[in-house]
Amino acid sequence: MSMASDELAERIRALLPPEENIREQKMFGGIAFMLGGNMLVCPTKEGSLIVRVGKNGVPSALDLPGAEVMEMGGRTVSGFVVVSGDAIEDEFVLGEWLDRARAFVRTLPPK
Repeated sequence: MSMASDELAERIRALLPPEENIREQKMFGGIAFMLGGNMLVCPTKEGSLIVRVGKNGVPSALDLPGAEVMEMGGRTVSGFVVVSGDAIEDEFVLGEWLDRARAFVRTLPPK
């Protein structure tokens, strides 16, 4: 893991409510934060954040500063966006992304 992803993971831990039973799991070369066995967010080694917003949440998420379509191996990953590190420097903005991910993931059946 890189310094950028470690630092972002610490900021995420500080913002997530402890009662929500968030788990951490190695994924995408970093640590993914999971709720009910479903991925919420994952800091990248570049310091950006992969956010799960759901297929229907992608268009509104892409309207926000720093968000773009997530791609892996040249293919779009449905239901996820990547938010640049610059766009989430503010704790309030990072918290809003976490809230957006939690709101969607709560609609999914636990794994």
